[in-house]
Amino acid sequence: MAHRDSPFPLLNRLRMRQVALLLAIESHGTLRAAAAELGMTQPAATKMLHELENALGHPLFGRVGRGLKVNAAGACVTQYFRGMRGGLEAMHRELDALHLGSAGKLFIGSIMAAAPEVLSDALVRLKAQYPLLTVEIAVDTSNRLMERLREGSLDAVIGRMPNGSGGDCRFRPLGEEALSVIVSTDHPLARRTRLRFEELQGYPWILQPAGSPMRDVLEQEFAVHHQPLPRGLIETASILTTTNLIARSDMVAVIPASIATRYERHGLLRVLPYSVRNRLAAYGSVVRSDRPAPAALEHFLALLHDGPPDPVVGL
Repeated sequence: MAHRDSPFPLLNRLRMRQVALLLAIESHGTLRAAAAELGMTQPAATKMLHELENALGHPLFGRVGRGLKVNAAGACVTQYFRGMRGGLEAMHRELDALHLGSAGKLFIGSIMAAAPEVLSDALVRLKAQYPLLTVEIAVDTSNRLMERLREGSLDAVIGRMPNGSGGDCRFRPLGEEALSVIVSTDHPLARRTRLRFEELQGYPWILQPAGSPMRDVLEQEFAVHHQPLPRGLIETASILTTTNLIARSDMVAVIPASIATRYERHGLLRVLPYSVRNRLAAYGSVVRSDRPAPAALEHFLALLHDGPPDPVVGL
């Protein structure tokens, strides 16, 4: 396949139907299933895929058994195509809002540490300015939220930039996040005034899912103390699930100190006298640098940072 240096012939040859086909193949793993999703015959889908590969100058898939798996070029292209789809979906939402005469809708993702105060304060003030604005909040780990931001299903994220993030996002720091080790109020360790890390090893643990920044920090903590990760972990990003499990068991968990302090103040859990050595990177607001921000989003970001927008840090 000939490599094409200029993007303009590609723009003339690329069709949105090809974008949809590539994403469907990547999702389903077979040409047959992708064709069915798009209401095409399999021969027509095969022809369209070949046309796309010729336009890009690279094969995008390798055959694995009866299925297809993206190769390195395919992974690169699907990442950009997901961003294209997300941008179109965001545009469609704005056009719908204009048609309906509403203030629109924002999709915000947040890590749990920011949700109780930082996010809530900004939202209360935003709603005072935009009473008809609909805001949908997703609380998850930074890595999962960043995936959704890049795919276009979120307008902004309050979280951390994963290592190796490229220049497609803009980050403005908001604050640091300390961590607390928590147990139930009647846990055998609940009344301790001093504690060694090794003493936590005899209890079951709740950790955030692998790949999340907090999980990475805690894995480093175990490694520093030459301790393996506990067996039989419960993995969840849900603070509600974590605190409910803690209250009903002798499990140990680590959550943001800002949240732990609130729960302890109401007698719902106990913060143990142990300081996690490794620290999380600062969290902040993250938006796509290649996507225009609606006015409501700009106002939200200004309120989030408690003032007019400053120059953002490109990452």
